[in-house]
Amino acid sequence: MEYVQLGKSDMKVSRITFGAMELGGGNAFASGAHRWELKPDEENMKLLRTAFEQGVNSFDTAEIYGAGHSEWVVGKALKDIRKDCIIATKVSPHHLRPNDIRMALSQSMFRLDTDYIDLYYIHAPSKDIPIAETMDELNKLKKEGIIRAIGVSNFSLEQLKEAMAYGQIDAIQPEYNLLQRKIEQDLMGFCRENSVSIMSYNSIAKGILTGVFHHGKQVNDFRKERPLFQPESLQITRELIDAMQVIADAKGAALAQIAIHWLFHQPGFTSAIIGTQNEKHFLDNVKAVEIQLSQDEVTQLDLISKKVLEKLG
Repeated sequence: MEYVQLGKSDMKVSRITFGAMELGGGNAFASGAHRWELKPDEENMKLLRTAFEQGVNSFDTAEIYGAGHSEWVVGKALKDIRKDCIIATKVSPHHLRPNDIRMALSQSMFRLDTDYIDLYYIHAPSKDIPIAETMDELNKLKKEGIIRAIGVSNFSLEQLKEAMAYGQIDAIQPEYNLLQRKIEQDLMGFCRENSVSIMSYNSIAKGILTGVFHHGKQVNDFRKERPLFQPESLQITRELIDAMQVIADAKGAALAQIAIHWLFHQPGFTSAIIGTQNEKHFLDNVKAVEIQLSQDEVTQLDLISKKVLEKLG
């Protein structure tokens, strides 16, 4: 496993971050608490320990994942190795006033069975609560040692700049993968220049970049409504999948490994958040760190990806 500096903090995170959204069943305030079949907590706790044994020290959850259930599972699984882990959780946009932040953080720490949070994200910006008010409270919590670093998720460049006017931001969590590259337009360069770590979610585009849906596998959950899973999109993105397959076959690798490792070649990129309840899938994905892509292969994927994205519009 490789480890990378987290922003300007004194922490280093693994190149793979375990994303624990699935372990809670989904977002409590987005289409219900359960968006897919939830495996028994004991199995998911075992998977978290397997991740740690594979060198993963970075774990990502949020108060809304299963209305806190994800945090509870993470806390139980990592309790005796807590000091060896970098645990990130997120405060919801409707909890961004000072008193609400304190309450939400207290409840998150209770579920995580810890007295501090390594990285505390604003899950999404609020239209109603001034960022100055939120950052003031987060800065106090950091000074008190209750949180070690502040992060933001789903922020635009302008929103990130506004937050940084009131305090240090060490990480941002955007959607980023070979088929979702909007952050390259402006956000990525700014983060690189200002030492803000990029921690990507949907690193394999909700499974599209595994290639299985291009070969007949049906999607039977919330993803069936997403644009990338529509037949016309699958037809367009097939060109990228085929190019990835050639590279994967030459290396004896899986497509997901190629997709994840491509991220590591992007300037300023820090860690790929990978969420799953499937141990085999996780063990395959974590091996992405070991894959070697040549600069020619990276460039080839870059060009085909951009060509495909133009066709997708």
